[in-house]
Amino acid sequence: MMSFNGGIQKIDLPKIFDERGNLSFIEASKHIPFDIERVYWIYDVPGGEVRGSHAFKETHEFIVALSGSFDLVLHDGAREHKFSLNRSYYGIYIPKLTWRRLENFSTNSLALVIASKGFSEDEYIRSYDQFMDLARNQTAQVASDCKNEIKLSPIHSYITTTVNDCSIVDFGKIHRIKGNITLFENFKTLPIEIKRVYYLYDVPGGVERGGHAHKSLYQVVIAASGSFDVILDDGTNRKTVSLNRPYQALFLIPGIWREVVNFSSGSSCLVLASNFYNEDDYIREYDNYKKVKELT
Repeated sequence: MMSFNGGIQKIDLPKIFDERGNLSFIEASKHIPFDIERVYWIYDVPGGEVRGSHAFKETHEFIVALSGSFDLVLHDGAREHKFSLNRSYYGIYIPKLTWRRLENFSTNSLALVIASKGFSEDEYIRSYDQFMDLARNQTAQVASDCKNEIKLSPIHSYITTTVNDCSIVDFGKIHRIKGNITLFENFKTLPIEIKRVYYLYDVPGGVERGGHAHKSLYQVVIAASGSFDVILDDGTNRKTVSLNRPYQALFLIPGIWREVVNFSSGSSCLVLASNFYNEDDYIREYDNYKKVKELT
């Protein structure tokens, strides 16, 4: 567990170097001081536009420049803070009751936002004067119901799952002239809870990632920028899924061998995971994987 000072804070994230592309990750209540309830990403922002210009009553956020760059301007009621975000391996923790706006977006930039609460209009403070009053005094649902009819069985055994149990999910996008937003909320978008967010970036063309399966982990895989293919294998059948839209995802269930290939230039692979990292949950040798699946 990291130490937090309770205020606005730049947080350096783990960066795992790999010649096949780098990886950074964020675990709830470990790298950030809150549980993850919602993850959303802002993209296709026209040059010169400003996003945000509001505060939250109780919601905490963590913002990362997953690709490109932008400036984050914050006000804590006493003074203004400005951060230029242009790297994927650090982010800014924003406590509740902090006025914030995002500006100076570069071409093809993507802002990843991790939040402690689901969407509620009542959470927003949209008047700067009201925010300042609350800050001085220290005073302390557009998100739609789940449209993806995916049901999990009580025991989703990784031994018996097949590639046909994995599915493409369209999250949709909230279209705004100032840029689009796609969001994920626990148990609304899909019937899982997100404990960890990680992403691959700086991926050279022609490399392959993955090459493993999980025993209990559910994952949501998104081409946040660029494109790539995911090869799925259940020990008997194989299929390839192409991801190239930031509002579409591959819902990966336990027990499926996966490889990620054909990365386009500048692509970023965003993954929302249902649990913290656990090496015991991995099956890394394909021969062992085949033996497990043959038990069915």
